[in-house]
Amino acid sequence: MSDSLLYLSRGDVRSLAISPREVREAVLQAFRDHAAGLNRSLPKSALMLGQGNGFQAMVAASPALGIGMVKWVAMATPAPGSMLPTVSSLIGVNDCTTGLPLAMMDGDEITLIRTAAISAAAASRLAPPAPQTIGFVGCGLQAHAHLAAFRDLYPGLTTALMLSRSRSSAENLAGAARAAGLGAEVLDDAGALLARSDIVISMVPAAAGLEPFLDARRMKASAFAAAVDTGRSWQPETLPAFDLLVTDSLEQSRAPYGADGNPVTTASFQHDLIELSGKPRPDGPASRSLFAFRGVALADLAMAHLVVTKARAQGLGTMLPR
Repeated sequence: MSDSLLYLSRGDVRSLAISPREVREAVLQAFRDHAAGLNRSLPKSALMLGQGNGFQAMVAASPALGIGMVKWVAMATPAPGSMLPTVSSLIGVNDCTTGLPLAMMDGDEITLIRTAAISAAAASRLAPPAPQTIGFVGCGLQAHAHLAAFRDLYPGLTTALMLSRSRSSAENLAGAARAAGLGAEVLDDAGALLARSDIVISMVPAAAGLEPFLDARRMKASAFAAAVDTGRSWQPETLPAFDLLVTDSLEQSRAPYGADGNPVTTASFQHDLIELSGKPRPDGPASRSLFAFRGVALADLAMAHLVVTKARAQGLGTMLPR
């Protein structure tokens, strides 16, 4: 019986310096493995305690990788002026054969990296070839992670457009884009951003009274959108303007979600990343596509394996007694 447990802090995870390409390929492989029956996952379960407060559990296991994992996510509404995060998470990893605990790690950094990797993995199957302009709707931490992931996937990108309720957040992201060699512009008009972008990443947080404001009809005839916000910022009546609607797992979600947190009735997903992970898009490149996802444990499983493997190889982390 193991008498120790590897603990990896947020700093440890960052110190591993895992590249966007490594994460993207690991995520795609996890979806391919799922299609081949080599791993298993359960739909996300949630225990809500009130508006914006609750817990979620995400579970997956891979005999092929030799691990099982659970991601425990806490959501809370901070008091006014508080600097506490609204979401925090931990990931526990067990040996798939013996069931013994192997590692516990901070999940916040992993969530940032894996979310951007899921979007990039979907783009690798759905986005138009040789995109030039990427638009960010919402410019927080996830936008910075997505900037890194998409710069790696599409080194030919030339321009980044930013739109945010916080001007300072948009300017910070624009500065990061310029430092990465892109031209950057902060916009105030959502329609203009959609019309100019080959790729759009929407990351609008839930808020009381939020009204969807993104009109899919304003997008280019050949363009890709990743709705990290599950679709809440997109006007439901315009979603049929997308030729393809794709999610991470059809088992977990059948439709995009509106601002009220409920599935929309105007459109339904036709494909998922499990299906598309091993093949190109089903309709050719000249169309509009939306990828909206709820978050499936397969990507966290892939990241947990990658992090534990690299941490062991580099001797990072702290061994704790059990």
